[in-house]
Amino acid sequence: MAGESARSLGKGSPAPGPVPEGLIRLYSMRFCPFAERTRLVLKAKGIKHETVNVNLKNKPDWLFEKNPFGLVPILETSKGQLIYESPVTCEYLDEAYPGKKLLPADPYERACQRMLLERFSKLSPLAFKYLLAVKSGEDSSALKAEFIEKIGEFEQILAGRKTLFFGGDSVSMIDYMIWPWFERLEFFQLPEIICVRHAPKLRRWVEAMKNDPAVKATVTDSQTLQGFFELYVKNSPEACDYGL
Repeated sequence: MAGESARSLGKGSPAPGPVPEGLIRLYSMRFCPFAERTRLVLKAKGIKHETVNVNLKNKPDWLFEKNPFGLVPILETSKGQLIYESPVTCEYLDEAYPGKKLLPADPYERACQRMLLERFSKLSPLAFKYLLAVKSGEDSSALKAEFIEKIGEFEQILAGRKTLFFGGDSVSMIDYMIWPWFERLEFFQLPEIICVRHAPKLRRWVEAMKNDPAVKATVTDSQTLQGFFELYVKNSPEACDYGL
């Protein structure tokens, strides 16, 4: 039942029992970029946890008891406490657990990361919209141009900061929060967007992120993502378990 590579629990499955003492449980879906944010933070901080995968195309009834929106990620503690929404889960983990702090100590720098995340939140739906347009054979040129323009803003931000990462000279929370979508650029059929000629700072950031241990532990190859997506757009209940 539990495990990052375990098959997902769907409608009719019994709810998992209490979380064992000393662990925190993540309700996830293997291909969800929002849940990947939480997995990245769990890995980066070395937090002992267990993972329960949920079938988002055939949701169990108990999922809505843990998150009224019926979405992942969700964290559950051994006290039965529930935390959902990916930014909230990540900030909770950073605040509740010792070790390296991923959010800056300075209130202004924390606010800057949250503002940057708010800007980025407008970019991820655009990438999905572009992919769907490409797959359906629609004219996607305007969407691609808009995506390039917005990506350019992040290139300028990095250039202005004069640091390798968005939060400074080492990986911080904002880098993990936006990484899952950059990981998927090839899957989105937008790999050339961050070529050296157009976005050298972003290209350098991507290469640095690929070497991060937490990123290496959570990465999914584009071919597997493609297989998942083809089933997902068909509303197949097998999508979430693709490759297992």
